[in-house]
Amino acid sequence: MDIKKIYFSCAWMPGLILILLLICAASGCVADATPEDSVIVTDQYGRDVSVPSDVGSVLCSGSGCLRYLVYLQAEDLAAGVDSADKVQDDVRGRPYSIVHADLFESLPLFGEVRGNDDPEKIVAIGPDLVFKTTSSGIAAGTAETEALQQRTGVPVIGFEYGSVRTDADKLVMYDSLRLMGSVIGREERAEAVIAFIEKEICDLEDRTRDIPVSERKRVYVGGIGNKGAHGIISTEPAYGPFAWVHAENVASGLGSDHADVAKEALVDWDPEYLFIDLSSMHLGEGNALDQLKNDPALKGLSAVRNGNVYGVLPFNSYTTNYGTVLADAYFIGSVLYPERFADVDPAEKADEIYSFLVGEPVFSQLNSQYNGLGFSQIQL
Repeated sequence: MDIKKIYFSCAWMPGLILILLLICAASGCVADATPEDSVIVTDQYGRDVSVPSDVGSVLCSGSGCLRYLVYLQAEDLAAGVDSADKVQDDVRGRPYSIVHADLFESLPLFGEVRGNDDPEKIVAIGPDLVFKTTSSGIAAGTAETEALQQRTGVPVIGFEYGSVRTDADKLVMYDSLRLMGSVIGREERAEAVIAFIEKEICDLEDRTRDIPVSERKRVYVGGIGNKGAHGIISTEPAYGPFAWVHAENVASGLGSDHADVAKEALVDWDPEYLFIDLSSMHLGEGNALDQLKNDPALKGLSAVRNGNVYGVLPFNSYTTNYGTVLADAYFIGSVLYPERFADVDPAEKADEIYSFLVGEPVFSQLNSQYNGLGFSQIQL
């Protein structure tokens, strides 16, 4: 045998092996390049991400992401917080943050509000993974999550937060809870949260679904918070509480997204009942209540003249607080159709909801942030 020939052939073996491995990988014959202690997770943007099979620490980036971790009873996994939840003196309208204020204040800061992350701080904290909520659509969400992963070397699971404005948005929310739950081993809790929300919505609908259309109250909610405080014209055309108790939302023809209506339209609609989202009080002078007191056109609304103005707790603080949406719905139902909600004390019901979702009954603490005007008839 030619020894030189054998030596020559062996010298090419590493390159040949590399070529064969590349061919196998391309054809799918490499079974698993993931470490044994990791699993592949496909996030909501279709990205396959390798994450530890036993997650011990996470960061929650973006509006509402940390709230989902609390809903899943996994707040102990949080290794840091963003600026929206770090300084509790600035936090209003968030039951999950009221309950876990001491924990959140003690954790290191990793970024700013609404997903403006600091990659260097994330690397320094060293979490097992980052959950990142976005609301900018698939293309932008994919780019944001992938960019953060590339800059930090930390696995990033991306998903949309969802909402209860439409059935499709609600399914997104449920899918997001299930995704987070599957990654951190809280699958059963995720299903329990989803079942709880569905049960409450069904109860609200069952109490009122047989009310004839001609007898349904005409209603409007103003002062809705949307990346800040707003006045009376800020509303939700697809406001869940109105839909669930079968009230007629006079702004429903404006679609499913948040909307600012013309004051003239509100005067023309002249709803029977006005509900004021108390986040409007953050405006100070010129808030929705001031407008109803001082604007001659608004003072002439039937709801104002008849004393049918009520305060509801803000649901949109760092996006949707689902417990507050449900609690507001029970209060609204008790105002519009008291005979259908005779067995419900709205404040007690709110505490029941908060206890399940965030771990403690915090209605009084939350309401104190708004001078106790939540779930009350407001005298103008």
